[in-house]
Amino acid sequence: MSVQQSGVAFASNPAESRQEIRNYTMNFGPQHPAAHGVLRLILEMDGETIVRADPHIGLLHRGTEKLAESKPYNQSIGYMDRLDYVSMMCNEHAYVMAIESLMGIRAPERAQYIRTMFDEITRILNHLMWVGSNGLDLGAMAVMLYAFREREELMDCYEAVSGARMHATYYRPGGVYRDLPDHMPKYKESPWRKGKSLKQFNAAREGTLLDFIEDFTNEFPKRVDEYETLLTDNRIWKQRTVGIGVISPEEARAWGMTGAMLRGSGVAWDLRKKQPYAKYDTVQFEIPVGTNGDCYDRYLVRMAEMRQSNLIIRQCVKWLKANPGPVMVQNFKVAPPSREEMKDDMEALIHHFKLFSEGYCVPAGETYAAVEAPKGEFGCYLVSDGANKPFRVHLRAPGFAHLSSMDHVVSGHMLPDVVAMIGTYDLVFGEVDR
Repeated sequence: MSVQQSGVAFASNPAESRQEIRNYTMNFGPQHPAAHGVLRLILEMDGETIVRADPHIGLLHRGTEKLAESKPYNQSIGYMDRLDYVSMMCNEHAYVMAIESLMGIRAPERAQYIRTMFDEITRILNHLMWVGSNGLDLGAMAVMLYAFREREELMDCYEAVSGARMHATYYRPGGVYRDLPDHMPKYKESPWRKGKSLKQFNAAREGTLLDFIEDFTNEFPKRVDEYETLLTDNRIWKQRTVGIGVISPEEARAWGMTGAMLRGSGVAWDLRKKQPYAKYDTVQFEIPVGTNGDCYDRYLVRMAEMRQSNLIIRQCVKWLKANPGPVMVQNFKVAPPSREEMKDDMEALIHHFKLFSEGYCVPAGETYAAVEAPKGEFGCYLVSDGANKPFRVHLRAPGFAHLSSMDHVVSGHMLPDVVAMIGTYDLVFGEVDR
């Protein structure tokens, strides 16, 4: 942190000089560990008390929206993963839904259930990263180790369906890249693995991906209990979060807040219930809400959301096990031919190359598609002029709206409370800066 005095009047008498010294400014970030990335927060301080907070963003601006406008539609799905790189598939979902809306196509039912399941897996991944990093910010180191234990297992699910552990590019306009695999990656012998045998490590990995996910959902509620044992009634945790960053329901609405930031203030707004997409209208779950609108309530909301996500995943697994079927529309404008077809049919091979090099033309029009991403409403505004690449792409990032309220929320708090507030926003600057 760098500190500089502002508004200092010097006098010959040192006592007079001290009386004239007013506030000073402080750089919080952009490389501060608790800034969660490249946030530069300029704080005007009166001693330890915040008088004004001025967030400076744009240090991670990569022109994502303009890049998406320069490429065929199907070549920009991977950009969505890299926006909020902790909520990857949820970002893809909004983008492919926007394309499907303009093209008038709908993914098959099995693909819709797969999307619903992986959206909730992604929500748990996000909240695990949040509770671990927020714990670190406020002095609880062990929670990160517990949370990453479960994150590794869910990252293996990402890898099983897409081949990539983070940036999956698994969703496609019209469905998903491929059906769920019949096997899971297994651990191999290692001189560093002690205690358990290899067979014990791979016990849950002997069946299909759905078997592995079902086993995970059986164990996960007990894991959430462990996180709550560490934090929920922890005296220090409550001292750092209870009554800190209180946001009333009216203020939350006025600042355009969504997700846990809005629900923590007692507003039961969730796009999965209010504007259902995929298969959220067929699964049973509740919307957790807070009462006080402080950092502690937002923590409780996110912990409850993980339990509800676990419940949704279990319902999706049960349906997917009982209902095989296609995972991509039979529309060869957007769906590539199978490998078998390409081996025997030169026309299919040419179509494959044209699809992935030139893409497809989307009917002219405009649309907005939004999902209930882990951090709030993530939306994609898409304008097509009938070409094979978008005329305009604009992304609605929840973190951008939340960060704009920083000055209003932290004014009057102490400096350590800024750390708690940045943590409760759950910021990722890939989507904030874009």
